[in-house]
Amino acid sequence: MMPDFDQDGKGETKQWQPDLTVPAVLLEGVSKSYGRIFALSNITMALNGGVTGVLGMNGAGKSTMFKLLMGKLKPSQGKIRLFGTDPWKNPAPYARVGFVPEHEKMYDWMTAHQFVSTFARLNGLTRAEAGVEADRVLNFVGLADVAHKKLGQYSKGMRQRAKIAHALVNDPDLIILDEPLQGCDPLARTTIMNVIRELGRMGRTVLVSSHILQEIERITEQIIILHNGRLLALGNLHAIREKLDQIPHRITIEADDAKALAKDVIDMDGVQGISFPDQKNLTIQTHNLGAIHAQLPKVIVDHAHTVHTIDNPDDDLASILGYLTSGGGV
Repeated sequence: MMPDFDQDGKGETKQWQPDLTVPAVLLEGVSKSYGRIFALSNITMALNGGVTGVLGMNGAGKSTMFKLLMGKLKPSQGKIRLFGTDPWKNPAPYARVGFVPEHEKMYDWMTAHQFVSTFARLNGLTRAEAGVEADRVLNFVGLADVAHKKLGQYSKGMRQRAKIAHALVNDPDLIILDEPLQGCDPLARTTIMNVIRELGRMGRTVLVSSHILQEIERITEQIIILHNGRLLALGNLHAIREKLDQIPHRITIEADDAKALAKDVIDMDGVQGISFPDQKNLTIQTHNLGAIHAQLPKVIVDHAHTVHTIDNPDDDLASILGYLTSGGGV
């Protein structure tokens, strides 16, 4: 349910509805400064539908951007629109937003069902309606079997899922998740990732932040990269990776006989150099990670090599940031 508001200032109340012809999120020249220090600097973007990963190291400006979107901070300059509406002049769009902050104290004496249904009632539902909605979203995040267990007995991953259920109970069109995978065990991370992907498939606009490239890569290909408060890149992750092929990359392989493996990979397309950190490890230099990985399995199997690990040490967020900040724009 969405609250009514005085739309024209003449006493007539009309129910607010999102304008589907405009982006769910629009930032134009948005900056947030504290004195001479800019937490965000001249950010412009428009997002509508699907999952977008917000990448950046700690202190990049991810949480600041989310707080600006949620009205917890006011921009120093620029404009923010949610569904085409300025939330500082009319907060009605927040009825269609779900937010999971990075840090938040929870009511450990409450059950997850109580935690979620209480918020549903604050959104105008009756007690019965709130109970039904709480059941729905707790089932959606995989907590139906422990819905009546106290939050204080939940693991970190379960608490994160309860927070996501809490954010979904008003059936939002825009969901903002600030570091939802932080501190979770592998099983919980997979469950949360599945929930996020499903929200995107449902057509919701989802913003999810992380400082770990591999996490975002498992959720979405659409990414935003922030660094020191600046927008470095916005677009498809694979397209950004193609830009990275302009600089050398390393593939490290641990094998029982690294030198024997080297003899079989040296003539592969894309190999530009080989080195041996030690007897069991081989490093391949290449400008084309995809070409090497397409050929490696066949070479390993055909020549009966015993391989323990294959890693791409340059294929991470730090490397992307290093490339983008050194003059290689996207």
